[in-house]
Amino acid sequence: MDEAERDLPMRDWLPRTVGLVVGTLALATAFIAAYVGALHKPTPQDVPVGVARGDQRAEAVLTAVRARTDAIKPIRYDNQDRAVQALTDREVYAVLHSDPAGGLTLATASAAAPAATDLVTQVLGQAARQANLPLQVTDEVPVSANDPRGLVPFYLAVGLVLGGYLASTALGVSLGTAPRDLRRAGLRIGTLAVHAVLLGIIGAVLVGPVMDIWDHNVPAVALVGALTVFAAGMVAAAVQGWLGLLGTGLVILLLVVLGNPGSGGIYAPEFLPAFLRGMHRWNVPGLATDLLKAAVYFDWRPARWPLVGLLVWVALGIVGLLGATAFRARRRAARARKARLTTPGRPMADG
Repeated sequence: MDEAERDLPMRDWLPRTVGLVVGTLALATAFIAAYVGALHKPTPQDVPVGVARGDQRAEAVLTAVRARTDAIKPIRYDNQDRAVQALTDREVYAVLHSDPAGGLTLATASAAAPAATDLVTQVLGQAARQANLPLQVTDEVPVSANDPRGLVPFYLAVGLVLGGYLASTALGVSLGTAPRDLRRAGLRIGTLAVHAVLLGIIGAVLVGPVMDIWDHNVPAVALVGALTVFAAGMVAAAVQGWLGLLGTGLVILLLVVLGNPGSGGIYAPEFLPAFLRGMHRWNVPGLATDLLKAAVYFDWRPARWPLVGLLVWVALGIVGLLGATAFRARRRAARARKARLTTPGRPMADG
């Protein structure tokens, strides 16, 4: 509390202080509940595995597994080519098919989620042994050797999102949460865009040439990074524009408290509680994680929805910030007119 606040009566600063403390406690409680609740005991359910219709040997094994456990869910495709395409489109984590030698082949994509492909390999390996069928496992889309757990896309996305909303918060503290007019709002959007491009490049260089995790696709990672930072920054700017710095709490709730555990980055969505499983398809950390994986490992094939989702957040953020700016500008103008009309010595306007 500074000197000016000490001179204020308690009734002026105490409610604000209590509100801030209660809000902080609520956010911290939600953080603990979300992270511990979602991640303390990951339980896989309906992990999708592809199989071609008519492949009797593979279908029989998957049917027997499904009868024993709901951890794996068979997804049937019209033919083997379509099943393999589903693997590279990230519709499934693995594809099981018969081989000419009388055994089975399990094609996986560990880059999608190593924990999921490990589970599938373990469960189907045991089922194949019980059926006295040899099983050959191939990894068609492997993770980087320097990222064996496949967590770098998630951690990079977390850093990018953090950089986005912190930049917006810093501008809000320094210049005010809502720009005074649309011109200044445009400048703020431009500032956040420049910041996003710079941080996107920095992140791509760090995980690329500096740490040698991904030694290719540096421009693609930089592009995804810039879009992620800009989306997070614009979401924060819009919320703070309407709610002031108190909106920072709501931003943290959306982007961190719920966003990170629901992103599918630490554990695949099928390992999360039911209420979090679909969250990666609309929250910024989940979309960013999926888009990074698409750019680095899957040649952009499953990139359509994550890209569209992030662009939607950018558009909503821009519209939200401009709307808050216009709304607050009208309110200031209305207050100024009222003050002029009620200034002593000036005649009141006719009703």
